[in-house]
Amino acid sequence: MKFWLSVSFLLFSMTNLAGQLIDKEKLLDYYETQRYAEAAQYLQNIYPEDTKNVKALTQMAYCYMMSGKLPEAEKNYLKVNAIESKNIPVLFSLANINSRRGNTAKSKMYLMEIIELDSLNFSAYKQLAGLGDTPEVKLKYLRKANSLHTTDPDVAYDLSMVYREQKQYQKAYDILQRAIAADRDNFTLQQAQLPLANQLGKYKEVIETGEKLMKENTDVNVINEMGQAYFYLKDYQKCATLFKTLEDLGVHNEGTLYFMALSYRELKEYNKAAEYAKKTIDEGISDHTALYYTALAGIYEQKNQFSDALEAYKRGLTFNTSSTIYYRLGLLYDFNLKQPKNAVIYYNLYLKNKPDPEKEKEQISYAKTRITSLTNPKEVSLK
Repeated sequence: MKFWLSVSFLLFSMTNLAGQLIDKEKLLDYYETQRYAEAAQYLQNIYPEDTKNVKALTQMAYCYMMSGKLPEAEKNYLKVNAIESKNIPVLFSLANINSRRGNTAKSKMYLMEIIELDSLNFSAYKQLAGLGDTPEVKLKYLRKANSLHTTDPDVAYDLSMVYREQKQYQKAYDILQRAIAADRDNFTLQQAQLPLANQLGKYKEVIETGEKLMKENTDVNVINEMGQAYFYLKDYQKCATLFKTLEDLGVHNEGTLYFMALSYRELKEYNKAAEYAKKTIDEGISDHTALYYTALAGIYEQKNQFSDALEAYKRGLTFNTSSTIYYRLGLLYDFNLKQPKNAVIYYNLYLKNKPDPEKEKEQISYAKTRITSLTNPKEVSLK
């Protein structure tokens, strides 16, 4: 309905502007079939390039924008802006065009102009928040937008997430509560509120809201929050049952397995408790942990913090046997710590770990050479 009213208004305006020059039926057909590029070109052919007619320029700019021809849209909106510099809808369009083109600085500039003209413009603050390049800037504009429209779901959600990251759980919860009060069927906001309610000890509320949400859609995040709430309410059987559901779905993690271990312990099912305690440990160890420690040790070496590098390499070995770490330890003991006996030990461990003979041909050869050199220094020197 709104679309047809807009089209009717557009045709009426354009007819008044151009008299008998505009073919109303043709233009209407362009709009009905959403052929905005053809509509823009049609209007462009009717009006001269240097026209100062604001309504004509605005409609051409709009058609170009709707057709995705953003440079042409911006060109026409800029003409309007030059004639009417305080036209807020035009400034919004220019901000939108530049945002879509990735020109954040220009988009911000137009939005700031809008705020100068209207310091209570909710949409401008909301868009500025989305363009914020730091958490502080984003928070500033979200707070302002939320103060102007406390029930806007998008702003309430984004602002609550910022507060949640800052561990300001009560603020985050209250912001969502106001928005939810205005829209009791907004399940996105209710789901976002669940972890906050858990943090605030509102466990019965988590269960009640979670059960309502589960009737609409089975969501693993809701199950996770409900499982935690049951644990803190000391209903360990329901906690274990819910988290077993996640395990069966293959979406368990270190945290859910940990809660299962604790729940089975409280239920005095010690075999299961031990089983899930081991699973928790395994889940907490990544296949890449040794690699991460290798990278950390390398950084320490670059900083000449050799004792820290040694500790990081050895910590990596507790997670996984790694020929790379053995080799790096050999080099570290050899050249930086000046401990030839330990260097030989790790060079040998490197070779015993069966490194790839093709990919590590040079390292293998070098390790063998250093072992010979460090084991028989006199013999090497005579040669």
